[in-house]
Amino acid sequence: MIRIAVQSKGRLYEDTMTLLAEAGIKIPSSKRTLLVESTNFPIEILYLRDDDIPQSVATGVADLGIVGENEFVERQEEADIVRKLGFSKCRLSLAIPKGVDYEGIEWFEGKKIATSYPGILRSFLQQKGVHAKVHVITGSVEISPGIGLADGIFDIVSSGGTLVSNNLKEVEVVMKSEALLIANRELSDEKRATLDELLFRIEAVKAAEDKKYVLMNVPSERLKEVIAVLPGAKSPTVMPLATPGWNSVHTVIDEKRFWEVISQLKALGAQGILVIPIEKMIV
Repeated sequence: MIRIAVQSKGRLYEDTMTLLAEAGIKIPSSKRTLLVESTNFPIEILYLRDDDIPQSVATGVADLGIVGENEFVERQEEADIVRKLGFSKCRLSLAIPKGVDYEGIEWFEGKKIATSYPGILRSFLQQKGVHAKVHVITGSVEISPGIGLADGIFDIVSSGGTLVSNNLKEVEVVMKSEALLIANRELSDEKRATLDELLFRIEAVKAAEDKKYVLMNVPSERLKEVIAVLPGAKSPTVMPLATPGWNSVHTVIDEKRFWEVISQLKALGAQGILVIPIEKMIV
């Protein structure tokens, strides 16, 4: 049995539960229970505050953790990054009131900055040679300039809506963050085997993200041209149809290029194009 620490609520919690569900791991829903065991995989979920996850993994309270990169870097705990997970993306940025002119990082010299991430901020300011006063706040950092508590803020930005609603503007992106899978550095061989199986499932889910399985009928005389424009992971599957002069072509297409490729396929004579979503892909 392997224990994984997960944020107890919020967007990271939702994204994590979605990933585990897509990996075929069933977790009973129980918001009042701190520790929940999967019904079909040797894993148990430990629900914690996000800022407690790095330490819980480093000290062995949990074997694994899914945590924001921003929290992991801020806490500076001794744990290994196993994989970046590609969700719950955000950035840590400096922001100031909208009406203030900003010409560069030197603006913060001698200013007071409110933040919940003093470690990352101090490191950044030191690299830039800027001397500012760091005011540590837990909670609503964005209101600090409006009530005269600070000249600017350093905080998480996702859509930027919170900054706009507080009459602030983003002026410096210090780091980009996403969810990480982290692990204790002293896992037993048995637990590493379970981690490997978990990673195998996660890789299958992530490989299928933004991918479509496409089937089409292609005239034989245009087959080489069609294959030339297909951006599939490997060579497409080609099978002759009962109707002479036609073939069925199967491939995987990245959704980002989907409409561009489909238009080219239609122009080359492809017909009966069928598009199917992919849940898992073993590569």
